[in-house]
Amino acid sequence: MPQPLPLQTFTDVACTVCGCVCDDLRIVVEGERIISADGACELARPWFLGQSSQADSAPEVDGVSSTWNAAYDRAVAILKSARAPLIYGLSRSTTEGQRAAVALADFLGATIDTTASTGHAPSIVALQQVGESTCTLGEVKQRADLVIFWGSDPVTTHPRHLERYCPPDATLVVIDSSETATAKRAEIFVKVPVANNWDALWTLRMLVKGIACEAAPDWRALAERLKACRFGVVFFGSGLTQGRLAHRTIEALLQLVTDLNDHTDPETRRRFYARRMRRYGDVAGADSVLTWQTGYPFGVNFAAGYPRYNPGEFTAPELLARGEVDAAVVLGAETTHDLPPDAQTTLRNVPVILLDAPTGKLPFVPAVRFPTAVYGIHRPGTAYRLDEVAIPLKVLLPTSCPSDADVLTTLHERVKPTL
Repeated sequence: MPQPLPLQTFTDVACTVCGCVCDDLRIVVEGERIISADGACELARPWFLGQSSQADSAPEVDGVSSTWNAAYDRAVAILKSARAPLIYGLSRSTTEGQRAAVALADFLGATIDTTASTGHAPSIVALQQVGESTCTLGEVKQRADLVIFWGSDPVTTHPRHLERYCPPDATLVVIDSSETATAKRAEIFVKVPVANNWDALWTLRMLVKGIACEAAPDWRALAERLKACRFGVVFFGSGLTQGRLAHRTIEALLQLVTDLNDHTDPETRRRFYARRMRRYGDVAGADSVLTWQTGYPFGVNFAAGYPRYNPGEFTAPELLARGEVDAAVVLGAETTHDLPPDAQTTLRNVPVILLDAPTGKLPFVPAVRFPTAVYGIHRPGTAYRLDEVAIPLKVLLPTSCPSDADVLTTLHERVKPTL
């Protein structure tokens, strides 16, 4: 009779499915599989339970199983011949993989971009223009008496955010274009079309400053709550990042926060902050690593021999849509689903080197696919929560697969003598 497999229990495990990076999970492992994930949300639980040791994983060349040496040879040949390569993704990686990606991009003279270019790029451009007032999620949990979600539905996208980071006695306000799952839990819901967000924010700015203006009763009441709170925070998401002038809308939000922190009245002790609701587990880390390595957070081009930054010119969606890429290194296939149709068409027509766990459907057939270990499952690392707080990741399962940092470093070493 076969002996039962030993069970291992891991506590305080971090999850990288969304930007919350919850680090209080209890994971039970039996042999080479995860059998329970206590504390995990409905997004994280199936992800954890679907992980394995990837024991039989092998690289692929043109969709056919291959040896590691043959896969590396093909990838090196692609990078050697490329005139305008792109490295894209990084939000499912960690600091180690992101640093290796920057080093490879620098050596190749490539463009490197993160998934921020399909998400919070307008937010980053806005804060570069007007600055931002930020705080940690821990401060929100301990001090906030007013929490606003603007264009964000965390009950759906970040299921444990309210539980972990919002005080139960704080006033919850939702401002969105439709009644979301989060709006149904809110004390106050204000409906505003996406196209009217900028107008609404400037109306609030005038009301907060005491400037006479026409405003609906809902906005006047909200302005009074903003002025009356002691610690307020606005979490904003994709509802504010849409459209060509989304950065102007977010500038207005950040300026509203600055207005609320203008303590010209000595009796006022109010503090107000704004935080982006980041999507993927370590997109904040990708931005941080690129910034400290290059000086810029996303959309960085090394073709001139030094880093250049210009959103729209050097960001992946636009580069791919214009057909200005002749080879791509993609870290994480799922992140390409957010690219526009023209960009996805280009990915189907140029050689793609994909580094990803060997699961899931692909929107394109990569020229080379390297199965890589999953950080926080097979490899340790450091991920950044949506408030830029670094969270350590643990090893839960063994694997023979290399990490994306290992693959990128090997490619870098093999490309060097051939160029």
